[in-house]
Amino acid sequence: MAASQNFEDLLPVMAKKLGGDGLIGELCNGFNLLMDRDKEVITFESLKRNSAMLGLQDLGDDDLRSMLKEGDFDGDGALNQMEFCVLMFRLSPELMEASKFLVEEALEQEFKDFH
Repeated sequence: MAASQNFEDLLPVMAKKLGGDGLIGELCNGFNLLMDRDKEVITFESLKRNSAMLGLQDLGDDDLRSMLKEGDFDGDGALNQMEFCVLMFRLSPELMEASKFLVEEALEQEFKDFH
């Protein structure tokens, strides 16, 4: 995507300020802004119509379709709330690395507690 060159990953900052539950809440709010109210999923049309609210008005149709395709795990051509949240995490390398570290740390602690 052409716009990704100017993309600033703010999810780690949000996660630090809001905590895990707060971040998920904000992702849900973002989903609600972009979704088609009747279908309760993000469609190409709803993404195109509402993307300016997120500063993505310069993205072309091909970029928007690519975003949908990247996150559409069930192949229905739209993003449900879970697919949207997973996509947002996948697009944030720093947040993914932090999440991986926390999982590894928790597993190590479980292992220590077990023995």
